[in-house]
Amino acid sequence: MADQPGGLDSVINKISGKIDGYNSSSSSGSDDGHPSKINAVKSHVFRLFGRDKPVHTVLGGGKPADVLLWRNKKNSAGILGGATALWILFELLEYQLITLVCHILILVLALVFTLSYASSFINKSPPQIPDFRLPEDRLLEVVSALRIEINHVISNLRNIASGRDLKKFLRAFIGLWVLSMVGSWCNFLTLLYTSVVLLHTVPVLYEKYDDQVDAFAEKALIEVKKQYAVFNAEVPSKIPMGALKEKKKD
Repeated sequence: MADQPGGLDSVINKISGKIDGYNSSSSSGSDDGHPSKINAVKSHVFRLFGRDKPVHTVLGGGKPADVLLWRNKKNSAGILGGATALWILFELLEYQLITLVCHILILVLALVFTLSYASSFINKSPPQIPDFRLPEDRLLEVVSALRIEINHVISNLRNIASGRDLKKFLRAFIGLWVLSMVGSWCNFLTLLYTSVVLLHTVPVLYEKYDDQVDAFAEKALIEVKKQYAVFNAEVPSKIPMGALKEKKKD
């Protein structure tokens, strides 16, 4: 009978140990397993253009991204308003670029000349005309960046024309065809202004509704892949590649 309390204590300790082990395993599973599943799901969420960074970072960050995403509302509104004013002048009012530049220069020269000439009669110092010059390093940077982009486009066109990738060829063909259709609907100025408006509206709207847009884009991409698989299975099989190879051998 004297050994019963010790035996009872050992049984209680075993039961409590099993309970603690079950709680620790369940808590570790709830703390570690569940977030890992959530992180795995989040990592597999479809993002348009395969992006894994915020829209601001994808656009390059800095001031250009701030303007496109309306982080700096004054600059964004100023650029969009200026583009709208130029489009109204040149497209709706049919103002010519050379005429506009000449009229602006005439107005500025007349105003500065009048102030400088009148300063000698009213005993005031003439207005200080700033010595504005184009910085050579900035100009060379712009030209170099433009040259790199042009060479990149030429290299891509050469790779597409080589006939190695049918998918790239179809993308380029459809893109150029759509661009030609858009060019037939409007002139270059309207197309440029439309691009400015889209750059100031589409990124900020996408940043706000990116989950909905990505979900819709995923469904559209799946459907496009299905149609491409059907096209790739039917059309290339009908092309007599054997006859072409025999002609090349001959």
